Amino acid sequence: MLKIDPTATVSPLADIERSVRGTLIEIGARTLIDSFVKIKPAGGAGEVVIGADCAINSGTVIYTGNGVRIGDAVLIAANCTLAPTNHQISDRNTRIRDQGFMESRGGIVIEDDVWLGAGVVVLDGAVIGQGCVVAAGSVVRGRLEPYGVYAGAPVRRIGERGSA
Repeated sequence: MLKIDPTATVSPLADIERSVRGTLIEIGARTLIDSFVKIKPAGGAGEVVIGADCAINSGTVIYTGNGVRIGDAVLIAANCTLAPTNHQISDRNTRIRDQGFMESRGGIVIEDDVWLGAGVVVLDGAVIGQGCVVAAGSVVRGRLEPYGVYAGAPVRRIGERGSA
């Protein structure tokens, strides 16, 4: 099921696939989905819920997998990947594509007022705390504490957002 708030802006060049399983994809008020953003139901029946006042830039790919929850006022720069799913690889005598998917690590949660720089990859089980900044090219798994500044692959805390 696709629910787009009437105040949201979705580029006609964005590609939001409808789920054959009825997975909810919801886009909140005043959110901008840029051209060449792809939202693809794959790897599970999780929902994608994007809050209000977000901006998701060109080239970003969001898989539904085990679910993605994006809070309000989140900025996602170009060419990011949100992949809340993992392929099973335990049987070397069976092709990876034939093994299905691993159990959920909890999907992806991005809390309010987060900025993901260009090319960030967010993996299943990641929780990005409120107010975080994640530098371009970083790979995120696990929990990022609120208002931290993170960088690297794998990501590590390199600072904290200042207070006004």
